[in-house]
Formats: sequence, structure tokens, C-alpha cells
Amino acid sequence: MRALLEVALAPTRLEITDDSHRHAGHAGSRTGQGHFTLTIVSPAFVGKPLPSRHRLVYAALGELLRTDIHALSIHAKTPDEAG
Repeated sequence: MRALLEVALAPTRLEITDDSHRHAGHAGSRTGQGHFTLTIVSPAFVGKPLPSRHRLVYAALGELLRTDIHALSIHAKTPDEAG
């Protein structure tokens, strides 16, 4: 996940938190695996509304969204927004 996002979006900050342990047994993911929170700061987001930023993240992750990622919480900011 990290490598795909770094190549596609050249983030200045990238934090990936695996929240899977908090979701074990929940419908759709019995083991709880595949739950992540993503905080990403990238110049690629400048001038783009939040839905477009999320689409850029989804495009970067591609196949992982179908195979390894069950749920993804995204916090996507520009460098100016992140301060």
C-alpha cells in the first residue's frame, strides 16, 4: 500500500494505521483483516475537492481495494492544509 501511494502521489506525509484488530467478526470481514486509516498529504491534491482526492487514492491502490483492503478511512490534505 505504502509503495503504491508513494509512487502515484509523492506524499510529503503518509501514515497508514492497521485498524483490523478492532473489526474482527464484523460482517463482510470475519477476521477483521483489511481495515485501515490513511492520512496522506500530497501536492497532488492541490485544487481538488475531497471526492477527487479520494479517487486519486483509490486509483493508486487499484487491485488492493478488491483483494486486501476491506475498509479504508482516508484523510487527504494538501501541504498547505496540513500546515
